[in-house]
Amino acid sequence: MASASYPTIFRLSSDNFIPRPSPLGARLRRCHVTFCSLKEEKDGQGEPNEQRTTKTVFVAGATGNTGKRIVTQLLSKGFNVKAGVRDVDSAKNNFPTDTNIQFVKADVTEGAAKLSEAIGDAEAVICATGFRPSLDFLAPWKVDNFGTVNLVDACRSIGVNKLILISSILVNGAAIGQLFNPAYIVLNVFGLTLVAKLQAEQYIRKSGIDFTIVRPGGLRNDPPSGNIVMQAEDTLFEGSISRDQVAEVAVEALLYPEASYKVVEIVSRENAPKKSLQELFASIK
Repeated sequence: MASASYPTIFRLSSDNFIPRPSPLGARLRRCHVTFCSLKEEKDGQGEPNEQRTTKTVFVAGATGNTGKRIVTQLLSKGFNVKAGVRDVDSAKNNFPTDTNIQFVKADVTEGAAKLSEAIGDAEAVICATGFRPSLDFLAPWKVDNFGTVNLVDACRSIGVNKLILISSILVNGAAIGQLFNPAYIVLNVFGLTLVAKLQAEQYIRKSGIDFTIVRPGGLRNDPPSGNIVMQAEDTLFEGSISRDQVAEVAVEALLYPEASYKVVEIVSRENAPKKSLQELFASIK
């Protein structure tokens, strides 16, 4: 029964890939000032920009294993954070008290209108959502495909023009000769998860929003070991990386124009040379 429904889902998702104009205007200019001036303050390159407005980032999936690390790193770099969570009271127990974090109820499966309200005045969005394995074989599509599409539509409706998506290596495995890669097979066991993620990526790329899609290898909860290796899309077929490093890449993508409109794949390796993330982003053409 479940397998028979996949083609229908696939077509519905593809039909959604129609770019629509985004009301950017002054919001786009404000977003550019915000993140560039934040980088200048962080690096000590120039005086703080008096015209800088808020520097708020909305994080979808803020209580997940990667989302929590993203929130923590955003706060450490001076951002205000809107943590999108399904249970506000429970989420507050996952973080230390901080005046720069606001918890807002947000479920990506409930549609773009509610997400627009949750995002509010944030200038950028980081999506770190992921479905929870269950017997519901439609779960990956509800979260990793339709949920991400809802988030993109919400961004366009209120003029947010920076979106960072945490995806996965091998999402395009079937097209690049990795159909029988064990990792590709395992990750697709639960309702074609990687196919759902790929469809969402394609929607983002056609949306007109300034995006950075981060495709990490296997995610580890332990502290970083080795240096980050960053390559172009569809070139990494194995490897793993600490969630802390994934969070670092996602947050730094807000600061550097070299990260704009790019899909990057990342793992960590003990023998890799240490490079700045700005240098790594610039190396991806």
